[in-house]
Amino acid sequence: MNKILVAAALSATILSSLPASASDETGPTASVSEARMRTDVAKLVSFGTRHTLSSDTDPRRGIGAARRWAADEFRKTSKACGGCLEVVMPEAMVSGTRIPAPVKMVDVVAIQRGTERPNEVVIVEAHIDSRVTDVMDAKSDAPGANDDGSGTALVLEAARVLSKRKFAGTIVYAALSGEEQGLYGGKLLADYAKKQGWTVKAVLNNDIVGGTHGSDGLVDDKNVRLFSEGPRADATDKTRADARRFGGENDSPGRNISRFIAELAGHVQDDFAVRQVWRADRLGRGGDQLPFLEQGNPAVRFSVAIEDYDHQHQDLRTENGVTYGDTIDEMDFAYLAKVTRLNIAALAALAAAPMPPAPTADAAVKTWTDVTWKPVAGAAAYSVWRRRTDAPSWEAQPLVARTTETSVKLDGLRGDDWILGVRSIAADGSVSPIAAAVPGGGFTPLAQLP
Repeated sequence: MNKILVAAALSATILSSLPASASDETGPTASVSEARMRTDVAKLVSFGTRHTLSSDTDPRRGIGAARRWAADEFRKTSKACGGCLEVVMPEAMVSGTRIPAPVKMVDVVAIQRGTERPNEVVIVEAHIDSRVTDVMDAKSDAPGANDDGSGTALVLEAARVLSKRKFAGTIVYAALSGEEQGLYGGKLLADYAKKQGWTVKAVLNNDIVGGTHGSDGLVDDKNVRLFSEGPRADATDKTRADARRFGGENDSPGRNISRFIAELAGHVQDDFAVRQVWRADRLGRGGDQLPFLEQGNPAVRFSVAIEDYDHQHQDLRTENGVTYGDTIDEMDFAYLAKVTRLNIAALAALAAAPMPPAPTADAAVKTWTDVTWKPVAGAAAYSVWRRRTDAPSWEAQPLVARTTETSVKLDGLRGDDWILGVRSIAADGSVSPIAAAVPGGGFTPLAQLP
């Protein structure tokens, strides 16, 4: 019996109600090709440099040539699925500390519209630009194989694989510019999403996802790090004050997406797990998920378990017998395929499921807890969950496995000791991440709340 059927027998897991197409041996994760992704990374490296300030017009070298190639790859994928992808290239003129003169910023985006709720959007993204030691050096060769040719190849492969399927919600595939100069491409896409009026259910940013060896010799090909913020970036004074009274420091939407994907991972492939890192990004650093978080959209970042600093943000050179530079020979494509399979399974699960509810819990000065929420479009039912306030994960079994109501009374449950949460269940059994019944636990920007 394959893993998806085993999981389907376990009502407490995500995959028990995930459509079988998401992760079984005949589903999309089985179609991931290491060879295609190697070819993609080699092509990206062939552009010499993809620095944001490099040529936009040269047909063979620079950021412009790389972006046009990525757009053409999306168009090939769209042609193969009968025109199921709409390819757009949002742009803006930007300048800043690392962009001394205004430059045209362009993202390459492919949109796979949902069949039922096209305004509910899941985004998978990576940055296509590259750099060397001097972030202002737009002329030297900057292969950018792992950072972030690996993520760009993952995005292209996800589009090839998932475009063969249909989903209730929309999937957006994006290759972003300007990350190394200040997360400009991420902000451009976040602004574009807002302008389109999309309800962003989740953003999966993939940045440096194709290596397993650290510069100190440490090796890890069994884990991927998944970064998620704690307190929300868009929190208001009221949200922060409410969180002090009611909890929620560990229950941002991104944090619960992280839990969702970590639970999913064990059912996608036996030898690969999520190492949840509970901070928005690596210490003192950032990625293109941050502009989405700042606008209040749920977002997480995938990155390798072990970074190799000798082969990241480095001029191509050899010193004292040590080679430096972000070259393709330092990558591990079997590992990249694992990260890609996990992303594809997560995208399939999230795009199939309704939005999570935005529950509230009332337990003050009483021996029971009332949990309430508003109806969610596409939800046929809901389940209610709990965990201790000091527990990292939701309990294995729900408190209420299925209800069609939008409130429950939990007799005998003294809410002071627990975090409560609710997930949506679609008619086909697809389930959303759990949203916590705490201030800021809902998956929509706080600015949109009444």
